[in-house]
Amino acid sequence: MITIREETFRDVEAREKLLDACFGQERFQKTCERLREGRVPAEGLSLVIERDGAIIGTVRLWHVSARPNRPALMLGPIAIDPSCQGLGLGAKLMREALKRAAAQGHAAVLLVGDAPYYQRFGFSTEATRSLWMPGPYERGRFLALELQAGALDGARGLVSATGMLEQKPDLAALVAAAAQGNWAWAGRAA
Repeated sequence: MITIREETFRDVEAREKLLDACFGQERFQKTCERLREGRVPAEGLSLVIERDGAIIGTVRLWHVSARPNRPALMLGPIAIDPSCQGLGLGAKLMREALKRAAAQGHAAVLLVGDAPYYQRFGFSTEATRSLWMPGPYERGRFLALELQAGALDGARGLVSATGMLEQKPDLAALVAAAAQGNWAWAGRAA
């Protein structure tokens, strides 16, 4: 049975393995990663596909600004286990993520990806003409979808991260816990 659900902390290791299988370590070099690093994904918009207890799909959306005063979400990465590709699971996951984003009142979604694939969901380069990313990217792959009509009217400038910063563990507390042999606590704090 296949289920789309919100990601939990227990899914992190499986999600990372899936992303490594789909994109390799090069994924950390991508411009979109600059908008994600050190940030928390948008609440309720980190989804996984689970089949028989295994994570076979993942997508996350992140808060960004499409200047001036144009909040948006950045989608990515989205990945489906290579052994399950071609079954329509990526489209199902994409539609669910966009539906949830719209239900939460988000107005627009940006992404960098394969235009022919994402056009079927309504993404295009039209609304990104006056926007740019903080690093190298292919202009024809920088796409947007307005969940609310006119959400990106007048959007121009550098897309920037606006999401909450990740909380970093207290290094002194980790060291103290490890020194006392409390490895279980140290592992949870990390």
